[in-house]
Amino acid sequence: MNLSRSFSGHALAFFTVFVWGVTFVSTKVLLTDFQPVEILFLRFVMAFCVLYAACPGPLPGMTARRRLISAAAGLTGICLYYLLENMALAHTMASNVAVILTATPMFTALVARFVLRGEERLGLRFYLGFVVAMTGISLICFNGVRFSLNPVGDILAVTAGLVWAFYACLTRIMGFWGCNPIQITRITFGWGLLFMLPFLSFFGFSWDTERLLRPVNMGNLLFLGLVASAMCFTTWNMAVRALGTVRASLYIYLVPVITVAVSVAVLGERLTALSALGTTLTLAGLFLSQSGRS
Repeated sequence: MNLSRSFSGHALAFFTVFVWGVTFVSTKVLLTDFQPVEILFLRFVMAFCVLYAACPGPLPGMTARRRLISAAAGLTGICLYYLLENMALAHTMASNVAVILTATPMFTALVARFVLRGEERLGLRFYLGFVVAMTGISLICFNGVRFSLNPVGDILAVTAGLVWAFYACLTRIMGFWGCNPIQITRITFGWGLLFMLPFLSFFGFSWDTERLLRPVNMGNLLFLGLVASAMCFTTWNMAVRALGTVRASLYIYLVPVITVAVSVAVLGERLTALSALGTTLTLAGLFLSQSGRS
């Protein structure tokens, strides 16, 4: 792999997960006035409009097979993943969902072995790094919280992780098309929004514009729509193209670490010794999984 391309891929992946780590804090602020599905729909509508303005026109070279792949990416990564995540949070502890979803790199690696035959083989260091990272994430998420299982919520969270794994593989395939990443992201968002429409009334979507005019709400929605969605899904697709599905997905380990750090800085939450140890182990697991790989 070209060194400069590899470096830019790592930089894009880190930037993306950094922003995604901050989104938990931003979303927590918005949940005071909005339902989860409202935040989800508004941020992706905003992102779709920005991406269309930045790069209008149809995606070139589209065939029936490519349309099916892009529709599947919108269904899995935009619609189903976020709906399953929100439903899981309604049935089980947030710490359970956080730990299960951070296992996504393992799900992605396993799915990629069957879907993407050309992906690199997984060695012992990958699995050791996964165990170390998951230990650290567990310390972060279960810090001061009683662990309990809820079969419905936890199964929904596992399903969300598997759904994202398929989305990651689909974006890898779309990366081989040689198209503009902005256009690929835009068409994925478009399909995701279409699949999302039937769920809006079921989850209690409301067009109350008074909430949108509040500066705090508008600022956080702009951040989620423009930066976390329009920009970061594009940079994520670029990172996957440069690093491969499995290597890029390893950066998801950093999301809870970043969330903890931002929560301490912005929300004034306390950083305990257990959280610090968990952060260290998570970083160590990431580097161990990456080490010794081509």
